[in-house]
Amino acid sequence: MNNFFNAHHSPIGAFASFTLGFPGAKGGIGQELGKPANQNIYIGLQDIAKNEFTALPFFQPTQNKLADFANFDDKPYDDSKYLKSYNKQDIERQYQMATDTWRIDELSFSIISPVESIEDPAQASESELKEVLLPAVFVELTVDNTNSQHQRMAFFGYEGNDPYSAMRFLQDSNSELIGIAQGNGTAIVSCDSNHQSELSTQIVTASGLSIEHILFSTSPEANQFSIGTTKAFLLTVPAGVTQTFRFAVCFHRSGVVTSGLASQYFYNRYFTTIEAVASYAKQHHLALINKWKKSDSLVDNIQLSDDQRFMLIHATRSYYGSTQLLDIQHKPLWVVNEGEYRMMNTLDLTADHLFFELKMNPWVVKNVLEMFIERYSYEDEIHNGDGNKYTGGLSFCHDMGVANVFAKPQHSAYEVYGNKGLFSHMTCEQLVNWICCASTYTFKIQDFDWAEKQLNIFEACLNSLVNRDNPLASARDGVMSFNSCRTIEEITTYDSLDASLGQACRNIYLASKTWAAYILMHRLFLQLGKYSLADSAIKQADLLANTLYSSINEQGFIAAVLDGSNQSKIIPVIEGLVFPYFSGILHEVEQRPSTKALINALTKHFNVVINNGCLFENGGWKLSSTSENSWLSKIYLSQFIARKILKIDLASNTALADSIHVAWLTDEELSYWAWSDQIVAGKISASKYYPRGVTAWLWLEE
Repeated sequence: MNNFFNAHHSPIGAFASFTLGFPGAKGGIGQELGKPANQNIYIGLQDIAKNEFTALPFFQPTQNKLADFANFDDKPYDDSKYLKSYNKQDIERQYQMATDTWRIDELSFSIISPVESIEDPAQASESELKEVLLPAVFVELTVDNTNSQHQRMAFFGYEGNDPYSAMRFLQDSNSELIGIAQGNGTAIVSCDSNHQSELSTQIVTASGLSIEHILFSTSPEANQFSIGTTKAFLLTVPAGVTQTFRFAVCFHRSGVVTSGLASQYFYNRYFTTIEAVASYAKQHHLALINKWKKSDSLVDNIQLSDDQRFMLIHATRSYYGSTQLLDIQHKPLWVVNEGEYRMMNTLDLTADHLFFELKMNPWVVKNVLEMFIERYSYEDEIHNGDGNKYTGGLSFCHDMGVANVFAKPQHSAYEVYGNKGLFSHMTCEQLVNWICCASTYTFKIQDFDWAEKQLNIFEACLNSLVNRDNPLASARDGVMSFNSCRTIEEITTYDSLDASLGQACRNIYLASKTWAAYILMHRLFLQLGKYSLADSAIKQADLLANTLYSSINEQGFIAAVLDGSNQSKIIPVIEGLVFPYFSGILHEVEQRPSTKALINALTKHFNVVINNGCLFENGGWKLSSTSENSWLSKIYLSQFIARKILKIDLASNTALADSIHVAWLTDEELSYWAWSDQIVAGKISASKYYPRGVTAWLWLEE
């Protein structure tokens, strides 16, 4: 496997990442970006014998003479005096949940980031929230100089690329800190040093027009050049010792950071400046590093293959890199940004993040669902193309906005009126997603008090979903047949696929999730004593189940679209099963004749399509037999459902497939994008730098 792939290393809820791993100036310390920061990151060591400096390959090497840089002695730079890179084949990488470590010869470099739960801010103490929301990650740089008779210099720094903020030294604004920063947004602080420490003579900060200017300078005073865009720590390691230096990579944004709805980062309640972040990180670094490292064990003792473990870790990191905890009028709002697109709380992603979030932070699910009710819900009318309009009902927007701009109420950033295909509305799917998320939250957390408060919403959702089947009761079969009047034809989350998955109307993927919504509402209404509503929901569930299992054709599968317009084979028709399973109610309903028949039909369907149309030639999974566009988050989800719920033996199939899927993510050219979702013909193509892959956390249920 190619070990030089980018990965997120992120604090929780800060929408920030120290992304590193891809060769060249392709990582960096970024905030609120849909891609890596593309900075030079300098991590290396002096070779006394060769009079040279060598670094991990996370920078763009200097070519020829440094003709573009100033020379204080008016002499040209020696061509030999440039920073060299270690050979990639000599570098080992150990990639774990909390720690990411590169090792070569006498140098080791680790980044440590948090994977932990956030307590509900309404109940947590200030000290608990301050610790978990610290917008920083930690670094350990270890130099083994035991075999040398000379002291040697190590270095760690970065070249800022924000044209609006100069690089600076933290000690200029806070005498208790030794660090480097770019403006007020990013910084690296030494956690080991202060002016009274014995280490103070071993750690100095330097500035220059280039890393070479710093490393080969003979004048300490020259290394304080303020205009320099490169700043670094110079770390002296005595002969005969091994020494570890610790740093915190810090992030901060103060003031109002969003428009449409004004908000600040929640962490600003506790850290008003980047110096405050650095001070706290320095003071608590040992305790936090030791605590965070324990997260490596989250997957160490689980029966996952190496490929599964890698993908789960990689996806988790990308999820955290997309998260924001905002403070809106003194209330928290959890936001997961949609990777490269930066759309905020895309509801069809919320439905896939659900399983991870209910394990780690259940309150964020309720938090997001309530914001959809309050600001991003709407009532619509529906049509079936005959020129007439019918009563539709309540539904929810695709997202809450994009790139830190909240959309206006009852609208999303993505959906366009009167459209079809890309950027059309996902009205029915988002209605189903809200129902599935809200019901699953209620059952998993046993929060029936919350569900009772939302009873009128659940009832409105049921009525709206029934109408989208057919306003005429005698014509209903459970499956969506009417589109919102906001659009010509609705689409699904699979918006970039062909009609086999992209079309909403009569699509069996959406039908299976709709069945789940009815099943969940049936059990919920029973729990809340609303028996008439429960009867309506189960009637629709039975109709829909009957429609699906009676649609199996002679080849043994259900065609992707039930109107006969598309005969594609698709895997995601099984997706709906996960919600009642994860809610803990599937065992209660699976003995119903309609449910049993549906599960049998889906098992038969899956066994046919996985062996006939839904595999690439090399064994990777295709979601649709007629599309080369395959999504890893949905593959992870479907693998779990097939193995755990349908009880299909996929051992040999998924062992090969997982190795292929890892190869997609670690492609030598495209792994710049860290964990990415959409893979077209085996290559990362879209949905890059993406959070959705935490569906892999379902594997831990196995």
